[in-house]
Amino acid sequence: MQQSNINQQQLSSRASTSSRKQRSGTAFTGGYGTKAGSSDLLFLEGQLPTEDGVVDGDQPAAEQMNRALSNLETALEEQGRTLEDVLKMTVYLTDLEQYDAVNEVYREAFGEQLPARAVVGVSELLGGASVQLDAVAAIE
Repeated sequence: MQQSNINQQQLSSRASTSSRKQRSGTAFTGGYGTKAGSSDLLFLEGQLPTEDGVVDGDQPAAEQMNRALSNLETALEEQGRTLEDVLKMTVYLTDLEQYDAVNEVYREAFGEQLPARAVVGVSELLGGASVQLDAVAAIE
């Protein structure tokens, strides 16, 4: 096994700076960045199916997808954007057998203008969620 030669200075240079905008309400979910550097792109990370800051992990994946998309829409609106501005989505699922149900909600939300997308199977998500979304949107 080859060891990495990354020194402490290299690690600290990759860390978030205090000027990086952070998502509010991160008590149980950690800090997610919303914009990094100077760009015409908006990065919305860690969109969980929360309601009043709580994830209801007992809801079916399709309902959680709907809630996560609603939260994404709210985050986009706060930046003066809509789902139509989304260029790329990453959907994290704890159960890939729920792909079809989640995909149906996704198609309903975006209509015929589907952004590029990746679906990633994961073993666990924060707050016991079944679905989490990351999005890249145009802000020009």
